Amino acid sequence: MSNEYTPDLVTLISDDGEEIEFEILDIIENDEGKFYVLFPYYENPADSVNDPGEYYIFEATEIDGEEELAEIEDDEKLDRIAAVFEKNYNDILYENDEND
Repeated sequence: MSNEYTPDLVTLISDDGEEIEFEILDIIENDEGKFYVLFPYYENPADSVNDPGEYYIFEATEIDGEEELAEIEDDEKLDRIAAVFEKNYNDILYENDEND
C-alpha cells in the first residue's frame, strides 16, 4: 500500500493571462454559497520557501453551465468563510494530534 499524497489541484488564470496552479485545501458549502480555499502549489517543494504561506478563498458561481471562481468582494463574508475554514482545519489538526 502506498502512502503517497496526491493533492487536488486546480489551475486559475490571472488577469494577466498567467496560469497559476493551486491545491484545494477545502470546499465550503453553506447558505452563503460554495467557496474554494486554495493554496499555491509548487511541484518542487524548494520553490515554496519564499511563499508567504497565505491561502486564498474564492466564491464559485455557475456561468453558462460551468463553474467559475471569483474573488470575494465583501470583506465581512470573506471573514466569515475564513473563520469556517480555520475552524475545520483546527478540528482536523487537533483530531489528528489526539490520534498520534
